[in-house]
Amino acid sequence: MNNNPTETNKVVTRFAPSPTGFMHIGGVRTALFAYLHARKHNGTFILRIEDTDKSREVEGSIEHIQESLRWLGLEWDYGPDSAETPFGSCIQSKRLDTYLHYAHQLIEKGLAYPDPYTPEEVEVFRNQAAAEKRPFLFRDHRPTTTETWDGTKPLRLKVPEIKRYTWNDVVRGELSAGEEMLDDIILIKSDGYPTYNFAHIIDDHEMGVTHIMRADEFIASTPKFLSIYDALGFKRPEFVTLPPILRDDKTKKLGKRDGAKDILEYKAEGYLREAMVNFLALTGWNPGTEQELFTKEDLIATFDIAKIQRAGALLNEDKLLWMNKQYLNNLSQEDKLVYVTNFLPEETRSLPQFSTDRLTRSITTITERISTGKEIRDVAEAGEYDFLFNSPSYDTSILKWKNDESIQAVLPRLAEAHKILLEADFSSSETIKEALWPLAETLGKGELLWPLRVALSGQERSPDPFTLAYILGPDETLARIKTACDKIKG
Repeated sequence: MNNNPTETNKVVTRFAPSPTGFMHIGGVRTALFAYLHARKHNGTFILRIEDTDKSREVEGSIEHIQESLRWLGLEWDYGPDSAETPFGSCIQSKRLDTYLHYAHQLIEKGLAYPDPYTPEEVEVFRNQAAAEKRPFLFRDHRPTTTETWDGTKPLRLKVPEIKRYTWNDVVRGELSAGEEMLDDIILIKSDGYPTYNFAHIIDDHEMGVTHIMRADEFIASTPKFLSIYDALGFKRPEFVTLPPILRDDKTKKLGKRDGAKDILEYKAEGYLREAMVNFLALTGWNPGTEQELFTKEDLIATFDIAKIQRAGALLNEDKLLWMNKQYLNNLSQEDKLVYVTNFLPEETRSLPQFSTDRLTRSITTITERISTGKEIRDVAEAGEYDFLFNSPSYDTSILKWKNDESIQAVLPRLAEAHKILLEADFSSSETIKEALWPLAETLGKGELLWPLRVALSGQERSPDPFTLAYILGPDETLARIKTACDKIKG
């Protein structure tokens, strides 16, 4: 960890959410890009909580933000839980003295003044501008004389210079905006809290932030920010505008109203952190190669802010499902067992023949057709795994092979399979197949394998009989074949 984020030439990034609700994809992607850029350059990543709008704060949001980042492995160097930092708290509501310090600097420079108007008077100014079909600018009503600011009224910036601003964005290139974007904006509200416009600039300066990554919605406000940088005499950081994440129809930025989920919902549904990080990294960033699967270490080594795309990025959840499947397949057998166990409902784990040993032998069968833990839970709740852990109940008519004239025809085949399996090696599905295959070739594959599979599963659709026998083990396999024969005999 870089213990001095203000050190010259050190890369410092930050993620600065407001505690106003759950963390969604867009916010987490911003945190990830900031994290990767800092780690790529052996720099510092800061988690800052911007909680100056107390009316919108949601209880528990700060803890939720931290839990979300920890799930994804995005460790911060300084954050709301840091006991000591070189710059004070990472929570804005605990930094009010710092904002007041800079506010008084601006007052002394003649670049800030108390707002002398009531809300009703300001509304009159707005209506007048609307009637004259011109934009409302507070600076058109700037008072010629001002009283001493005592904190009971909003403190406004006196724009230091009315001019056209030009700035460089790492992603968008050179951008500019005219004087119509500048106004005497509020710096400190009447409740004593700073506005976002003022507080984030001071915090970034104090914390030595070198690269600011944020959404394109902030481009329009950048001239206002630059006027505050100028008023305070602060050096500008690098601006890195991230592309919006688009909803399915590509017509609009994905938002909470469009179904954007809490990032921890993905965790609850069984998405692996490695898949989510990989997916988010490629949502708006292109490494310039055909590679699609990256470990976090790969991403840190490869990430380049110059390759962040300008165009909006589609939230392709089919790709996320595919990625999760790849990472799930690569889990060790032990980790797969833990994963599957966590998503099996209590009803399944309470079945008479459920055991860790049998579940372990079932892992491949359970995971081969699913991509998330939620799918495991849904399938299990539908009872589709019950035959693995409970003796099946079924109509014997489904034991009949399509070419047989009657159900009685399967009896000698099952009896012969039972005899072979008494001596078979049950160490794998392959050894079981080796034992039964000669009989299948003699009798006909369908003639033997269909009734044997149904006898073991009780279902018309299920894994092959060799896999089923391996999962069930010798005792249960033989018992189910005998039960099927007994049912046929009546």
